[in-house]
Order: sequence, then structure tokens, then C-alpha cells
Amino acid sequence: MRWNRTFTLVNCHAEGEVGNVVTGGVFDVPGATLFDKMMHLEEVRDDLRRISIFEPRGSANQSVNILLPPTDPQAQMGYVIAESTQYPAMSGSNTIYVATVLLETGILPMTEPVTELLLEAPAGLIRVRCTCAHGKVTGVEFTNQLAFANHLDKTIKVQGLGTLAVDGGYGGMTYVIVDAEKLGFRIAPDKAHELCDLGQIIRAAAAEQLPSPHSLNPLIKGITMTEFVGRCAARTAC
Repeated sequence: MRWNRTFTLVNCHAEGEVGNVVTGGVFDVPGATLFDKMMHLEEVRDDLRRISIFEPRGSANQSVNILLPPTDPQAQMGYVIAESTQYPAMSGSNTIYVATVLLETGILPMTEPVTELLLEAPAGLIRVRCTCAHGKVTGVEFTNQLAFANHLDKTIKVQGLGTLAVDGGYGGMTYVIVDAEKLGFRIAPDKAHELCDLGQIIRAAAAEQLPSPHSLNPLIKGITMTEFVGRCAARTAC
């Protein structure tokens, strides 16, 4: 068999959420910033995302992170995040995957009990603090870039639901935020399918009715996700 392309991908997860990391084979892509590189991958080389995420090698409920040389001289490594539907400027879980793989594979040196990293995401520099023991990363904390609310207590019209009160906010992706209880839902595993279907309907309506430009980067997309929120039934369930 003759291979057209090969690259190295490390499987990783955070509490069961899968986010693999490409550690070799994609040496660099054009762009003056990591955000530019993300745009190039999205517009020109989206085949890398599709190869990494979708069947037969993956599934639509996972992400992939592509390690790239940083464009900011302060950063130790850059990474572009790709999910099944979009390229987020920043993602907390994907940052955890990247930091873990960088240290556990030896791409960057691990210092126990704590390793400090400065990584470059498309959103900007991300300071990361990893707790480490016996060659493993046991915990990851990070300082995100600016997050903010676009909309508070706005109303949108949603097919089948009528008028719905929502918030909108940015934190790596731009979300429409909905109180699940006001729709008659508990946030529970047995309601996941219904919430996912309903979330897509609400997302489409909010994206059309609530313009949500990023205050610093107009190229960051508006609403692309629905987040359902609710009160915790007990402290241990939070």
C-alpha cells in the first residue's frame, strides 16, 4: 500500500470527552498569527479535520487539536482546535488535552510537582498550570482570554416554543444560554437527546436574531452553540 499522507495523533480525553492531539506530520500552515493559521485550515485544509474526526477513524462527538509553531515568541507551543462543526478560537477541554499530551509525550519538559506552560491558541496566549506526578499530568488549570456577555435577558422567537428569554456570551465560542427549567427540562442524562435536538433549533433562531460580534476580533463567529443551565439539585451533583 502506498500512503498519500501520514501524521501522528495521540488519543486523549478529559473526564471521557475525547480530544485527540496531532503531534506530527502537520509541520506548519500559512498565517501571521495562530488565528490566521486556524482560518487557513478551515478555508483551505479542512481535510485534516475531517480525516482526524470523522469515521472510520473517529466520531462526530470528538475534537482534534493540531500542534503548530507559535507565532508569539513568548509561547512554547501553538495549537489549533477543530471540532465536528467548527474551529473554536479557544476551548478549555481542548487546552487540557494539549497540555497533557505535550508533557506526557515529552514534547515539552515536565517538572514535578508543577509545570507552568504558556501556550498560544487562536484566541491568544493561555497560561497553563499542570500538576504532575510520576510522569503523568494529574490536573490542569488555565487562565483564559477575555470572556464577556453579548446579551442579557433578551427574547427570541423559536419555532414550536414561542418567545424565549435567553442570554448570549463568548468564552472561546459564542453561546446562546438558556434556562432549561423554564422549558420544563432537567439537565440529566435521560434528557440529553431532547436537549440536543432542542438546542439546535434554539441556536439557529438565536444566531439569526441576536447579532453577537466579538469586541476585539470581528472574524470570530457569532452564536454557534446552545448552553442549557440549571440549578444543581445537590452540592455533590455540581
